[in-house]
Amino acid sequence: MLTKNQKKIVVSLSQKKFRNQHQLFVVEGKKGVDEFLNSEFELSQLFSTSDEFEVEAEKLVLISEKDLKSISNLTTPNTALALFKIPKGKKVDDSKLILALDDVRDPGNLGTIIRLCDWFGIDHLVCSKETVDCFNPKVVQATMGSLTRVSTHYLDLENFLKSSDLPKFGTFMDGASVYSHILPANGILVMGNEANGISTQIEALIDRKISIPRFGNLQNTESLNVATATAILLSEFSRRTIEM
Repeated sequence: MLTKNQKKIVVSLSQKKFRNQHQLFVVEGKKGVDEFLNSEFELSQLFSTSDEFEVEAEKLVLISEKDLKSISNLTTPNTALALFKIPKGKKVDDSKLILALDDVRDPGNLGTIIRLCDWFGIDHLVCSKETVDCFNPKVVQATMGSLTRVSTHYLDLENFLKSSDLPKFGTFMDGASVYSHILPANGILVMGNEANGISTQIEALIDRKISIPRFGNLQNTESLNVATATAILLSEFSRRTIEM
């Protein structure tokens, strides 16, 4: 049975300040919950309409579909909702390509980017402190489990870039074509804000400006969606690594 206090906590976790306060975040749906149960993330509480999950009895709360709907962020709730503990940060591994985000604000974009990191084997994603929280329910949902396999770090991006000796690539409309650029196996690829691109402070720290050339006849498209651009660039970096 769902208590008033449990409901209050779950609903509050849609806001970042309460996620930070409780050090918990929400995962919804059987597939997503299973992904996190089979990862290094630690379960705090599982609310489910069935007892099909193999978890400690004291962590499982059987609830009605009505109660699940009252705490769900989804239009159509899916069997289960779980609370997992926010993990302590790991050290960023600089032996491979690192993706860095400068103020990416859209939850859907971040979720897709985390899935792309998982697909292309990017183990570490560095986010500026202004970037949307990866434990936002919409981001977690959009990652479709990839958050369990990609270490996401929130750092002072300017200080992080200053302290690294790796080559730093930034995406700019006037940059050199990525298809004609020499790309290393490791480095830092920086992607900018949806509306404003890479900030002036971060631009000053970029070693090599790159771009994705337009091939359309009219050349009227202003820019690519940040997640789409990330997919193209990670694909190109990965392809070059295979060729090396």
